[in-house]
Amino acid sequence: MSVTRVLVSGIVLDQPMGGVRRHNAELLPRIAELLEARGGELALLAGRGGLGFDLPARVRVIPSEVPSSPLLVRAARETKALGAAIAQAAEAGRPFDVVHVAHLPAPRTLPIPMSLTLHDLRSLDLEHTPFSRRLVAKTVVGSALQRAQRVFTVSKHMHDRLLQGWPEVKAKLLVAPNGADHLPVLPRNPASDAPLLHVGHIEPRKNLELLLQALALDATLPDLLLVGAPKGDQDQRLFALAQTLDVAHRVRLAGPCQDEDLPALLASAAAVVLPSHLEGFGIVALEAQRARVPLAISSAGALSETAADSACVFPPGDPQACARAIRQALQQTPALLEPAAIRAEGFTWDAAAQIFLDGWSL
Repeated sequence: MSVTRVLVSGIVLDQPMGGVRRHNAELLPRIAELLEARGGELALLAGRGGLGFDLPARVRVIPSEVPSSPLLVRAARETKALGAAIAQAAEAGRPFDVVHVAHLPAPRTLPIPMSLTLHDLRSLDLEHTPFSRRLVAKTVVGSALQRAQRVFTVSKHMHDRLLQGWPEVKAKLLVAPNGADHLPVLPRNPASDAPLLHVGHIEPRKNLELLLQALALDATLPDLLLVGAPKGDQDQRLFALAQTLDVAHRVRLAGPCQDEDLPALLASAAAVVLPSHLEGFGIVALEAQRARVPLAISSAGALSETAADSACVFPPGDPQACARAIRQALQQTPALLEPAAIRAEGFTWDAAAQIFLDGWSL
């Protein structure tokens, strides 16, 4: 592919802040700038719910009535909407070179090449996914991989995971790590009663029950602050468990926060704890390291890759090990945290944008 004009399907980008939204909010403007320098353009097909973030004027947003959910309705309408946008651009004499998609199921029967970003394989890899759903997911993922001319992953972990299931797509794969340079770093100022901090959606794959169990096992651990939007009734379920474990008075569910509030939250946290069952990258881990916050992470998914060897690691099913890792993290000195902060500075969104542009041009 030789690419100057890209159409991104942004049908699902009406979601609350999380890793996928952060990825797009930071990456798309930078890709658009690089394409504009070539005389090209980046356009985005938005869904019925619009976008959960602002984009610069150089990104042309094409509205549509395609809903982000339910999934089957979205899948049925997305291909037609993309086809219409592609035809209109061709009629105007500025045809798109490629359609880029970052969700599944991927559109079918497009008249131009398609590229794909995969952040994780939750439908396949989550422990409690029903077997019947795993079978469908494997078909959906495999079909998308076969149709895509280029497949971007956000970590080597994801790259290797795809090779395990579909070794024939090796030549298509390219790793484009997320950046960490989107937040200002504030001086550390944790109070004596500073909380443990978790940032992310309140959902089963984040394994937040493990943190409640760790609190119940160790009364000396700091209180827990959970920042993120709940999915369904997961916040109620989590609070009910906290009551059962008699730690509800040590847990606060704060809901989602604004981008501008996150640097202060990191600066004032005793430590960041990420007990996830599955992560395709783990932006919060890099945010914490760059802000020089002690970090404890599970050994699941790409977290260990993202945070390298400087985080305190525990198995995602062991609350006692989680409590020990948190205590270990709390004992880390600024000198011990500094190498991780320097490493995190090397993850930039400009570098990620260039990888995408280079990948499309190979």
